[in-house]
Amino acid sequence: MLIRVHNASVNPYDNLYRKGYLPTRLGNGLSKPKSLILGIDVAGTVEAVGKNVQKFKVGDRVFGSCVGSHAEFVCPREGVLSIMPKNATFEEAAAIPCAAQTALQALRDVAQIKQGQKVLIYGASGGVGHFAVQLATYFGAEVTAVCSTSNLQWVKNLGAEHMIDYTKEDFSNNGKKYDVILDAVGKRTFFNSRRSLTEKGVYITENPLTPKYHPFQLMISPLFGGKKAKNHLAKPNDKDLDFLRLLVEEEKIKPVIEKCYPLDQIIQAHKHIESGRTKGKIVLKINIE
Repeated sequence: MLIRVHNASVNPYDNLYRKGYLPTRLGNGLSKPKSLILGIDVAGTVEAVGKNVQKFKVGDRVFGSCVGSHAEFVCPREGVLSIMPKNATFEEAAAIPCAAQTALQALRDVAQIKQGQKVLIYGASGGVGHFAVQLATYFGAEVTAVCSTSNLQWVKNLGAEHMIDYTKEDFSNNGKKYDVILDAVGKRTFFNSRRSLTEKGVYITENPLTPKYHPFQLMISPLFGGKKAKNHLAKPNDKDLDFLRLLVEEEKIKPVIEKCYPLDQIIQAHKHIESGRTKGKIVLKINIE
């Protein structure tokens, strides 16, 4: 499929790829990247379809996953796209794929979240975090959101029942237990979070590629009884995108965008993401609607 790109978001993955962290480099070329164009989220208009494409037609407004989406045109596979939510703009649709699928799969598939469970989201105001708060609430969990002072009321409005200001309190010292701890920004570890887990609780990190996180913890976590440590990277697929589209149309979840940069300001967009203080998502405008 040939897609005319209207908007594409910027993700921490793009920073990792650009910096050449080892796991990313192994997957994308040893001596140099296979692709020199960044971007993994896309929202745009179908310009042409291959002979085997059945789900889409020319003119459809679509969103989904595609490596190299920071460009005017991309050629993604049919299986990683969905029709855009009827009530979303291109800008909003571009903010959904990677972050929302990451949060959804971590909670539903890795944690196997159940109604009534206590779930703590660390980095609740970020790209993955703000979707995780909304999705955990949708699944019926009791959500505790950890973020900075200025975002406490905001995450409460997203559905969190309890808020913790990480600048004033370390959740691991408050004596409370959680069935799921989702570290949406890779700032914690299993070891400094495990005493806050229930006996069969699970800690999930969403940023296992950074040097700060030690995969060794995943290997030895079974030594600590029923408590588990797991990592997760999103697996793009059209079924999850279709599910997320319905949730957006039903107003169960909503992408929040802090800022939309024009493509010629991509350096500023990367610096914004790299600051680690993003509220919701950062998006690029590629083509005029």
